[in-house]
Amino acid sequence: MAKKKDKGTKSKGTKSKAGKGTGGTTPTAPEPAPATFTDALRVGEGFTLADVDPRSTPAFDGDKQAGKDALVAADAELDALQEQLYAQSRAGGRRRVLLVVQGMDTSGKGGIMRHVVGAVDPQGVELTAFKAPTAEEKRHPFLWRIRRALPGPGMIGVFDRSHYEDVLVVRVHDLVPPGQWKRRYATINTFEQKLAADDVTVVKVMLHISPQEQRERLAERLERPDKHWKFNPRDLDEREHWADYQEAYQVVLGRCSTDHAPWFVVPADRKWYARLAVQQLLLEHLRGLDLTWPEADFDVEEQQARLAASEV
Repeated sequence: MAKKKDKGTKSKGTKSKAGKGTGGTTPTAPEPAPATFTDALRVGEGFTLADVDPRSTPAFDGDKQAGKDALVAADAELDALQEQLYAQSRAGGRRRVLLVVQGMDTSGKGGIMRHVVGAVDPQGVELTAFKAPTAEEKRHPFLWRIRRALPGPGMIGVFDRSHYEDVLVVRVHDLVPPGQWKRRYATINTFEQKLAADDVTVVKVMLHISPQEQRERLAERLERPDKHWKFNPRDLDEREHWADYQEAYQVVLGRCSTDHAPWFVVPADRKWYARLAVQQLLLEHLRGLDLTWPEADFDVEEQQARLAASEV
């Protein structure tokens, strides 16, 4: 990836020390290898959401154009890994990936679906956008509709919002008694641990946007007739609960970022960076599966000879 400095990012300088020898200086120590997106964005012990700069670009020093170029350049590898994952399932493999995307209104979830998920063969993706629960869904435990949407073997499942709405929206708006939603953190952790044991790689992403950036994006939707369809007056109602949502997210990140299903917080004020970061998180997790093409369950040379001898 290109390594150009961009406004809003920090670069690490090198230091030279005077010393003995030709030129009076000693060679500078090499720069440490750049952190992976997984390392840079993972929520660990003691994490504080308020400390994350929504305009920062962790693990990437390039500018906007370099980020867009990097996004396109990685499409081929992402597509190939997805195909390998699917091919393995045809040979009996059970591995699958679940990408969970959460964030405040206008944080860029739709852009992730178009520019990241949209680059993958649609036959290998199962996308579910969770809205307010239906009457039928309300008659079941909160994970009922989530289990029904889980990806099958060989698939990349994508949740646009998820089971975490039941400890975010539900908490902020007091939709169920506190004792009920407080128990859900442990229920979610157990659920995700079972997913991991069943060969599901869970990648949970929170798109972290600032209230100033949200204001600008909402204003754009109101100013442009071609964006009016994206505006919902309820977004302004939800904006009034900004501090409550930040508190709810902080608890979610602190209690539900586990070894088997960690959270990743992606600064999202720069749309191009958020898309690149989510793509790279997905790529890094797919690479970690050490995917290979399944071996043929037939004699390749025999079939080649049959094909050569065919008269058609």
